[in-house]
Amino acid sequence: MIFETVVSTLSPTGTLHLAPMGVRYEGEGEDARVVLMPFKPSKTLDNILATRCAVLNLTDDVRVFAGCVTGRREWPTLALEGFNGRRLQDALAHVELTLSGDQDDALRPTLHMRRGREGVHRAFPGFNRAQAAVIEGAVLVSRLGMLPRDKVETEMDYLQIAIDKTAGVRELEAWDWLYAAKEDFYARAPEAG
Repeated sequence: MIFETVVSTLSPTGTLHLAPMGVRYEGEGEDARVVLMPFKPSKTLDNILATRCAVLNLTDDVRVFAGCVTGRREWPTLALEGFNGRRLQDALAHVELTLSGDQDDALRPTLHMRRGREGVHRAFPGFNRAQAAVIEGAVLVSRLGMLPRDKVETEMDYLQIAIDKTAGVRELEAWDWLYAAKEDFYARAPEAG
């Protein structure tokens, strides 16, 4: 099972990088691990290999997912005491991660991250279909150059139904960013897909 999260990392010089990322969980208790598989090239990958740490952010603000894939990476964060990382200020929860092992791959290396201190900041309010639609839309937009245009258009049209029926202000804003990014991509590269 893959869970959609936002991973925050710092470069060796302290520059923050936020990236939406699907993660897997392995094990429980002291042996619990988070498995990350960032694509190459990737600032997330470079930062983790250099600093050996990251922060897993669990958030219901889907604007962060849509924002990161549409060039809006400036989100309020907080420094963590005693850990080389920052968490999203508005996260529901966060987990401090340290690299415990990695397996190189030409496309997607596997990073095994040991779970450290965890913080819960707000209660999870429940599932919302528009939030799920935005996350799925963000995945599509992040792969515009890899997927056929008709597939992207068909799937985004279907996801629009959930947006129309259940979206709040945040979801509508995020969806607008994704839709504009898709339109801009195809306007600049009409032969794409």
